[in-house]
Amino acid sequence: MSPVRRRATPGNAPVKRTKPMLSPQVDHVDYQDVALLRTFVSDRGRIRSRRITGLTPRQQRLVTRAVKNAREMALLPYTSH
Repeated sequence: MSPVRRRATPGNAPVKRTKPMLSPQVDHVDYQDVALLRTFVSDRGRIRSRRITGLTPRQQRLVTRAVKNAREMALLPYTSH
């Protein structure tokens, strides 16, 4: 059985995500910038993967380190519970 291919119509067109790190106003990642870091953390408190965020490997490492530092400083929660 072959998979059914769907046409891209306005109702089911893929959503183009913005890449927060690639915007011109973001030049570096700081653990104190909680608003930026929350965009890389899921509602369950997990760090989103590169596949989801669209970051480069170096940017993902910087974000991961910043999120972990923010968690240690109690700026971000470890979990959402």
